[in-house]
Amino acid sequence: MNPSKKTFRLNIGFLVAQPVGASHTFPFDFEEIQVSEDLDLRHFHGNVNFSRTPQGLLLQGKFQADMTLECVRCLEPYEHTLRWEMTELYTFRRKAKENDLILPEDGYINIQSLLREYILLEIPINPVCSPECKGLCPVCGANLNITQCNHHLQTEDSPFAALKSLLEE
Repeated sequence: MNPSKKTFRLNIGFLVAQPVGASHTFPFDFEEIQVSEDLDLRHFHGNVNFSRTPQGLLLQGKFQADMTLECVRCLEPYEHTLRWEMTELYTFRRKAKENDLILPEDGYINIQSLLREYILLEIPINPVCSPECKGLCPVCGANLNITQCNHHLQTEDSPFAALKSLLEE
């Protein structure tokens, strides 16, 4: 499951000498992969295409992967599918600005940290296993998707009890 240090290290040196417009695609297909110590993915599929431009090499990638998340309502783990695209420009050193990605002189680009950043942006802040998830009972903590407890919130316990009377009018 751990990627070797070379899994996301791509040899793009041959594209630097190519004319503008030349491109090359690198496919990725892993059943399980650990992108970083805190990020395990399953069914990781996608590709990265590098295109030679006058400024450098344009990276365009499209990926899909599954990961296990915990539902914020019922606290149960569930499988979530992530889909993301990425576009970055690796510039030649002589044309680089302060925040640019620079083409390494050895001709190899490691996209592992870049992938990690894009993946983390795709993980939902409040993951929910399904829109119909009923969550947990606030009294006993039972998963309301699995069992039916007979606890009801008293209207006077709710901070919105006063607003309910406005709806009844």
